[in-house]
Amino acid sequence: MIIIAEFFVVILKVLWAVVTAGAKWVVRPKEKSVAGQVCVITGAGSGLGRLFAKEFARRRAILVLWDINSQSNEETAEMVRQIYHELDTPITKNGTCALFAEVPPFQPQVYTYVCDVGKRESVYSTAEKVRREVGEVDILINNAGVVSGHHLLECPDELIERTMVVNCHAHFWTTKAFLPKMLELNHGHIVTVASSLGLFSTAGVEDYCASKFGAIGFHESLSHELKASEKDGINMTLVCPYLVDTGMFKGCRIRSEIEPFLPPLKPEFCVKQAMRAILTDQPMICTPRIVYMVNLMKSILPFEAIVCMYRFLGADKCMYPFLAQRKEAMNNNEAKNGI
Repeated sequence: MIIIAEFFVVILKVLWAVVTAGAKWVVRPKEKSVAGQVCVITGAGSGLGRLFAKEFARRRAILVLWDINSQSNEETAEMVRQIYHELDTPITKNGTCALFAEVPPFQPQVYTYVCDVGKRESVYSTAEKVRREVGEVDILINNAGVVSGHHLLECPDELIERTMVVNCHAHFWTTKAFLPKMLELNHGHIVTVASSLGLFSTAGVEDYCASKFGAIGFHESLSHELKASEKDGINMTLVCPYLVDTGMFKGCRIRSEIEPFLPPLKPEFCVKQAMRAILTDQPMICTPRIVYMVNLMKSILPFEAIVCMYRFLGADKCMYPFLAQRKEAMNNNEAKNGI
């Protein structure tokens, strides 16, 4: 009898969770403040990482930027400093800058570190520098990612390993570096920037899809572990965007008649949607929302039905033009080096 009573309680809780989740789609929750909080962003030198840095800077977070490319990372840092400067420059009613004003009580800063997240030792040593020079981390954005751009049988093993390590294994290492203090304080937020290709796959990018599936599996398991530990002060957000127009998959095309309805996402739109999810402690954000439906259909429809839909949309070979461009570019580089 006890288990029956518990079952009905669970049903009520599930229904309540569905209702509250639906209500958040109608009534936008209040965004939390991240001012003064230390935010680590991997892959901050370009693409979504750079845009995340700018968004957190506008909210006066302390930015810790990681990237393998020192020059691009410093360029992002300079953009962040400019945003800080604009925030700290008082504006009078006529639109001019005030010459004399109170000094803001808090001056956010930006720190840059060269780190190859594909190397475990580099992650741990850089994390130790951050703790020593900046302080404990409140927000971790696991954003760094790479793509090999080769068909499976043409892809060198080293590139497959690199894709898996950067896109998936690095999440383990960064989380192991910063999670212990979050657990101790029962405070923090971990964001996994994955992809719709971690929810459903397509041909030609086996290594990339596998790495993103792995990252999502890691994220979900860790989310359950935090719930089991009753650490309700640590939030997790999974970001799964559709194809983003950052140049990473340049040349990728679906069926021409469908493409106007499903164009590549603007990076700025993608990051703004992700920021809204992060600041309202939303567990998962798929952009656009049709990704939720596609993921559901993949779970309930037979595989052959999915294949038929892929062929209709042109999604079955959408990566082939991208792979062809990458192969041509590589051949051209090899020809130049041989001259």
